[in-house]
Amino acid sequence: VRLNLHGIVSVESATLLEEEEVEVPVTKEPAKETAKMETDEVPSDAAPPSSTETDVNMQDTKGAAEAPGAENGVPDSGDKPVQMETDSKAEAPKKKVKKTNIPVSELVYGGLAAADVQKAVEKEFEMALQDRVMEETKDKKNAVEAYVYDMRNKLNDRYHEFVMDPERGQFAAKLQETEDWLYEDGEDETKGVYIAKLEELKKQGDPIEERYKEFMERGSVIDQLIYCIGSYREAAMSNDPKFDHIDIPEKQKVLNECVEAEAWLREKKQQQDALPKYANPVLLSADIRRKAEALDRSCRPIMTKPKPAKPAPETATTPPPSQGTQAQPQGGESPNPHSGQNSHANDGAGAGNEV
Repeated sequence: VRLNLHGIVSVESATLLEEEEVEVPVTKEPAKETAKMETDEVPSDAAPPSSTETDVNMQDTKGAAEAPGAENGVPDSGDKPVQMETDSKAEAPKKKVKKTNIPVSELVYGGLAAADVQKAVEKEFEMALQDRVMEETKDKKNAVEAYVYDMRNKLNDRYHEFVMDPERGQFAAKLQETEDWLYEDGEDETKGVYIAKLEELKKQGDPIEERYKEFMERGSVIDQLIYCIGSYREAAMSNDPKFDHIDIPEKQKVLNECVEAEAWLREKKQQQDALPKYANPVLLSADIRRKAEALDRSCRPIMTKPKPAKPAPETATTPPPSQGTQAQPQGGESPNPHSGQNSHANDGAGAGNEV
C-alpha cells in the first residue's frame, strides 16, 4: 500500500497467509514406572510383628478383599492406573505459514479507466505543445518588433553615414510598414510568417550593419599587423648575439615576408580610404587577421630557432708510464733533477743525527 503523487492510496500487491498443521515425527523415551507395590518386602532383620499387629493386618486384608472395587482377588489401590506407553515414536502437529501472491485489480472510486487516462495524457501533451508553439510565436513577433525599433533609431544615429540617403529613406519606409502590419494584419500570424518577415528586413539591414562593424574594427587589426611586421623586421636586422646563429639567407627571407605584407596592406588601405563609408569595404578585418597569422607562421620558426649546443671540452689524457721508466729509479739515476739534492740533504741529516 502506498500514497501516490495525487494523494490517493493505492494497493500495489497482496499476499494470502494460510496456516497449515504439519505432523512432524518426534522421538519419545519410554516412561519409567513410578507406581510402587503396596506390599513392601519386609527386611530379614526386622522384628517379628506382635499378635495385635497381626490381627489388624488380617482384618485389613479381609476388608480389602471384600471391597467392591476388587476383582479376581486383586485389591484396588484407590489411585488411577498407570498407562504404559507402547510406542517409542509419536507424531506432534506443527503450524506452517503458506504465502500466496494474489493479483490485485485496483479500482479507484470516481477515477478514470486506463483508456480514459491515456486519452487525458495525450490531450495534456497536445495542450503543452500548443503552449510552446504560442510562446515561440510570441518571441518571433517580439523579435520583429524589436528589430524595427532598433534599426530605425540606428539609421538616424550611428548608421547614418553608412547608407545612402535614398536607401535610408526606402528602408525607413519599409520598417514603418512592418510596424503597421504587426498591429493590424500580422497580429495573429504563425511563427513561420514572423520568421520570414524578419529575414526580409535583415537582407537590407545586415549590409549596413556590416559596413559599420568593419569601420570600427579595421583600425585595431591594422595596428596589429603593423606591429607584427615591425617586430620581425627589427629582429632580422638586429645585431643582438642571440640571433647570431641564424643564417643570413633565413634573415633575408623574414625581411622579404615583411616587405610583402607591408606592400599588401598599403595597397588595400589606399583602396579602402578612397571609398565612402556607405560603400562595401575592400579591406576586411578578417583578411587583415589572416595576413598577420600567415606572416607569423613564416617568420616565427626562423627567428625562434634555438642556438646549437656547444661541444663539450676535450679532457687531456696522460699516457701511463712504461715498465722501463718505472724500473729506472731503482738501477739508474732518478729522472727528477732535484732527487740528488734531496739525497744529499738526507745524507747530511743522517750525519747530523749520528753526531
